Amino acid sequence: MHNHYELLGIEQGASASSIKKAYREKAKQLHPDIAGQSAAEAMRKLIGAYEVLSDPQRRFEYDRAYARFVKNRGFDYRTWLNERGDPASQAKLVFFELLHLEEERAIAIWRENGALDFQMEKYLDREDWMDCLFILAEELDKRNFTFESYKLVTRILAEEKRRPYFRLFTAEIEGYLKTLAKKLKLQEHTDDSPEK
Repeated sequence: MHNHYELLGIEQGASASSIKKAYREKAKQLHPDIAGQSAAEAMRKLIGAYEVLSDPQRRFEYDRAYARFVKNRGFDYRTWLNERGDPASQAKLVFFELLHLEEERAIAIWRENGALDFQMEKYLDREDWMDCLFILAEELDKRNFTFESYKLVTRILAEEKRRPYFRLFTAEIEGYLKTLAKKLKLQEHTDDSPEK
């Protein structure tokens, strides 16, 4: 699958009801009780696509980023970026993989390039960098890399306060940062508790 729309089997201009209907149909096929545990990763991607496309603001941001960064590439962009290997290409490759639902690959590339020390803002347009970091933070959080997720969201909010980009979405990002802070505190407490 190349994008959220293809994953759900719908057109880009699909209505909210079409998105919901497509999600339900695919979810029935991929549910672990029906398809078994082998479909767990496909189900996770389906849920992620639905969460983005069913939220008007997130869908708008996804469509904008996808159109600007991925759509209408007439050659194998992934291979080209891989072959170049320079930091700018690697930053673009992280974003490309995230937009193509290859989250594990995106995280691996990000880690290979220094993880939190990889200054992707040097190599991506500001809006792409902020979108990329937010998607990356969500994916890291899903995998319980809470500290890294927290650090990325902190960077996004600092830049947002410097020069607004997300605007109405900013309150949601602030709420997400608070949630991550609570998770970190809980993890610290759990790590500090004596073994029994």
